[in-house]
Amino acid sequence: MSNNTIQAYAAMSAGALLEPYQFDAGELQPHQVEVKVEYCGLCHSDISVLNNDWGSSVYPVVAGHEIIGTITQLGSEAKGLQIGQRVGIGWTAESCQHCDPCISGQQVLCTGGQVATIVGHAGGFADKVRAGWQWAIPLPEDLDPESAGPLLCGGITVFDPILKHQIQAIHHVGVIGIGGLGHMAIKLLKAWGCEITAFTSNLDKTDELKAMGADHVVNSRDPAAIKTLRGKFDLLLSTVNVTLDWQAYLATLAPNGTVHMLGLPLEPMQISAGSLIGGAKSVTGSPTGSPAALRQLLKFAARKNIAPQIELFPMSEINAAIERLHSGQARYRIVLKADF
Repeated sequence: MSNNTIQAYAAMSAGALLEPYQFDAGELQPHQVEVKVEYCGLCHSDISVLNNDWGSSVYPVVAGHEIIGTITQLGSEAKGLQIGQRVGIGWTAESCQHCDPCISGQQVLCTGGQVATIVGHAGGFADKVRAGWQWAIPLPEDLDPESAGPLLCGGITVFDPILKHQIQAIHHVGVIGIGGLGHMAIKLLKAWGCEITAFTSNLDKTDELKAMGADHVVNSRDPAAIKTLRGKFDLLLSTVNVTLDWQAYLATLAPNGTVHMLGLPLEPMQISAGSLIGGAKSVTGSPTGSPAALRQLLKFAARKNIAPQIELFPMSEINAAIERLHSGQARYRIVLKADF
């Protein structure tokens, strides 16, 4: 087996069970690094790509984009990294480095050839993975590698809007949907010092969510409960991929408040112009985050001792892990440990 052979688990078609798969990755490009995978988180976006829910999948699909591992090869143009260094790789594997967003430090918005780690590119359900060197994010020494992976996708997805909307400890933030993303949002906002309201369709989680840092827990499907929160929130982070009564949620915003979309409901949002104009409210959205924001997040998580709550599976039991995610029982993020 050559040095460029990668062993992985792949879906050969939409919705198929994952099966062992190996391929030749070819020569490492000058700007790339190769990372030996130690751990890889399992995210709903992996399922969406495995099932071609977004119509962009390229089979065979090797998913997995919450990767922690050590650098085994460095391309000649890679900078500031070393063989053996532990790094993380998230949703993005490549950006062009020359378009206006890249030049301005917003590589996550690259318009000149951005490559997602799992779309037309082999991800982390494998023994090795490759990425552009800027997207290999150094892992602080005191961050636990076993649980850090989900910070690189779910974590940055909820952290970036906190930065973007200039959220401070004086603000009241609501989090809609407390799964993989939502539970990380609560932990980050708690460390940030905010007042936090968790919206969940499962009130059985109330004690758990309060222990995690939520000040208030509300049933996300109870119109009467939502109505009592009129004018409260500076920011609402929506992590759900189902349609909710968006008008009702807009009414819970304070003046200048924002509903920020992170989950991906497939239906268009029903919103009246008046509900935005009255309180100068807005609806925004964002993908993950730039390499700079990812570095900030990992340093902040290390300093504040923030770790996603995970369930660990060996990577060889990947189909069972996917089934567990599907069941809605996972608390709150599944991580696969490479065991090739």
